[in-house]
Amino acid sequence: MTTARTPFAAVVALGVTQIIAYGTLYYSFSILAPDMARDLGWSREWVFGALSAALLAGGFAAPWFGRLIDQYGAGRMMSAGSLLAAAALAACAAAPNGGVFVAALIALELASNLVQYGAAFALLVQLRPQVAARSITYLTLIGGFASTVFWPITTALHQVLTWQQVYLVFAALNLVVCLPLHGWLSTGLARSRAMASAMPAPVVGQLPDDRKRIGFALMVTGFALQSLVGSAILVHMVPLLSGLGLGASAALIGTLFGPSQVVSRLINMGFGRNLSPVILAVIAATLMPIGVAVLAWTAPSVAGAMAFAILFGLGNGLLSIVSGTLPLHLFGSEGYGRLQGKVNSARLVVSATAPFALAFGMIRIGVVPSLAIAVMAGALAVLAFLMIRRA
Repeated sequence: MTTARTPFAAVVALGVTQIIAYGTLYYSFSILAPDMARDLGWSREWVFGALSAALLAGGFAAPWFGRLIDQYGAGRMMSAGSLLAAAALAACAAAPNGGVFVAALIALELASNLVQYGAAFALLVQLRPQVAARSITYLTLIGGFASTVFWPITTALHQVLTWQQVYLVFAALNLVVCLPLHGWLSTGLARSRAMASAMPAPVVGQLPDDRKRIGFALMVTGFALQSLVGSAILVHMVPLLSGLGLGASAALIGTLFGPSQVVSRLINMGFGRNLSPVILAVIAATLMPIGVAVLAWTAPSVAGAMAFAILFGLGNGLLSIVSGTLPLHLFGSEGYGRLQGKVNSARLVVSATAPFALAFGMIRIGVVPSLAIAVMAGALAVLAFLMIRRA
């Protein structure tokens, strides 16, 4: 019996597409949102309300996309997702009114289901399930640079281009870079399956059959609560820091988030190999609310904000890993795409209100009380993952 090797070429190719997918479809939104609101004649909070509606639609569609990934292969579906992402970005840019803009934004979130981590993890599981957990760790190491790359790029582009023109540039990136790479990955996955004498041996889940239902419910609850905190904070990262009085330092502090994600993944690769994904989930869930609490307690201290960005980045970096490895560890590789679809559905549906809620809360009750609510949600996620450990 031979030991399966990590498909490094596939991991690097997916890493590039993940940086572009998260950078163009997610991290750029908060920077461009004020001008979107101005051009649409909306308040800023209603622009984030439109994003929440789009996230909700993406959440409802996620189980269906998961079944398609299992049925047709992750590579093919990611290729289709690149086309849809480019078309949706262009449609947002060309939207003549708010209704068309919301429809295009919904298409953007549907595309996210097909080109971001959930689909990429499924591709790695389908390619070589025996080393999928290791491959997922390597992939998240590369993908962690998305915010570091695209926050400054979006800001720089927006200084010379309108938000519509920025979205057209991003549409071109999805077509010119991501589509060919996803097509190559699709071809390679199909060839490896055709040449194999048998399908790769599936990874068996560690959770006993009689505890799978409660384990799934606890896992989904933990991920949903973390996504609630993560999506609210990340979408508003730069304006949130500005609102706390950090002014010109906000963008610089925000850039610490990406490297912190990478550092957490490097630490995990070096020292966390013997830790189960359940333990990693508890650590990730603990770091994120601690970081938010530090920010709320120390504002407007630049040092406190830097500590927040580092702690939050460390936690979110580990979360990206365990969102792929924990379902594999607990339930195995059989039907992994469908399982990821269900997890993403619950996560997105619960967290869909987060960008709008935080924007509304910062305006109505203030930044610090809004952050206190986020800390409480993060603490509940810790409890959910601790209960999985008991199971």
